[in-house]
Amino acid sequence: MKQIALTALAVTTVIILHAQAQPATAVKETKRWYETFSIRGYVQVRYNRLLETNPKLKCEQCDRSVGENGGFIIRRGRIILSGNLTNNIYFYIQPDFGSSTGTTQNIFQVRDAYMDISFDKKNEFRLRVGQSKVPFGFENMQSSQNRLPLDRNDGLNSAVSNERDLGAFFYWAPKDRREMFTAFVRDNFKGSGDYGVAAFGLYNGQTANRAEQNKNLHAVARFSYPFKIGSQIIEPGVQAYAGKYVLPADLRSAGVKAANNFEFDDKRVAASFIVYPKPLGIQAEYNWGKGPQYNPVKDSIEVRNLDGGYITVSYRAALKNGMCLFPFTRVQQYNGGKKHELDARKYNVKEMETGLEWQLNKNFEFTVSYVLSQRRFEDNKAKNNFQKGNYMRMQAQLNF
Repeated sequence: MKQIALTALAVTTVIILHAQAQPATAVKETKRWYETFSIRGYVQVRYNRLLETNPKLKCEQCDRSVGENGGFIIRRGRIILSGNLTNNIYFYIQPDFGSSTGTTQNIFQVRDAYMDISFDKKNEFRLRVGQSKVPFGFENMQSSQNRLPLDRNDGLNSAVSNERDLGAFFYWAPKDRREMFTAFVRDNFKGSGDYGVAAFGLYNGQTANRAEQNKNLHAVARFSYPFKIGSQIIEPGVQAYAGKYVLPADLRSAGVKAANNFEFDDKRVAASFIVYPKPLGIQAEYNWGKGPQYNPVKDSIEVRNLDGGYITVSYRAALKNGMCLFPFTRVQQYNGGKKHELDARKYNVKEMETGLEWQLNKNFEFTVSYVLSQRRFEDNKAKNNFQKGNYMRMQAQLNF
C-alpha cells in the first residue's frame, strides 16, 4: 500500500511539473450578446401654474397639466434599452411611464420599439423597422431630454402626434456625417440625433399605438446636411410627407359631418434651418400643407390649408465643473387643424416662450420659462373658443 501511494505521488508530481512547463495559452474573452446592451433614461417633473392669468388656456397636444385642474405632473418617465446584437443589427426599445389617458396618469406605454438593419461594414445604409419617430421636422426628432422649450411647437408637431408611427424607414449618411450627428447630442449642442442625411419611409399614418384605418400608407422623405463655417455648424433641411388619414370614431363628436367616411388628404412640406449653439444658436422651421380641420360654421370636418412654424434663439454658456446655462426664446404661430384631437380641432396659435435651462451636471437640470400665449381652438363642443393668457413653467429633469 505504501509503495502504491508513493507511486501515485510521483505521477502527480510529474503531471504538475509538466503543466507548469507548458506555455500559457491566451484565452480570448468575447462579450456575450446581452453584455452589449445599454440601459439609460430620464424623468421630467413639471409644474405650470405659477403666475397663471387664464386657467381656460390649455394645450391638449402639448402638456395636459397646463390650465385648470392641472398640478404637478410626471411629464415623461423614459427607460431606454438599446444595443447591437451583431455588427449589423441594432435594437432600441423605449417605454414611458409618464403617459396619460383621460384623468388617469402614469400609464406604462411603448414609445419606440424598432430594429436597425445595416447593409455595409460602415453602417452607412440602414433600414429601420418598427415603431419609431417619423423623419419630419428637426424639433420633432429632437429628444425632449435635449430640447429647450418645454413642449414642441404646434406647427410641425401637429403633423405627427407623439412624433412616432409604425413603419419602415431607410436612412443613409456617410460615416463622417453620422459622427457629427452623434457629437451634436453627446457634446451638449442640442442635436436631434442620427436620422441620416437622406431618409425615406412608409408608415401607417395613424400615429403611434393606433391601428391602421385604411389600405393607404403614408410616404415621407427628408434631406438634411450639417456642415461647418468657421466655428459654427449649420444644418439646413427639407422634408415632406403625404397620405390618407382616417379620423377614428373616438375622436368624433356625435352628429359632426364629413365626406368620404372621415378619410382625408394629409400632406405637408417643411423647411428647417439650424445653427448649433456655439455659443449662439438659431433653430427655425416652417411647414405648409393640407389636412383635416373642423369648420365651426358648417359643423363639419373638411380638408383645409394649414401653415405654421417657429424660431428659437438660444445661447450656450459652459461654466466650470460641467455646469451649463442655456437662455432661450421661442416665437411660434400655427393656423390649421390638429387631426389627432377631437373633430380635427381648428387652431390659430400665437405664442412666445422665454426661459433658462440650468444644467447642474450631466445628471440633473432645471428649466424655468414664462409663456405669453393666445389660442383659438374650436370643435363641436367648444365653438368660438378663444383664450389668451400668461403663465410660468418649471421642470426638474433627472438623467440616468
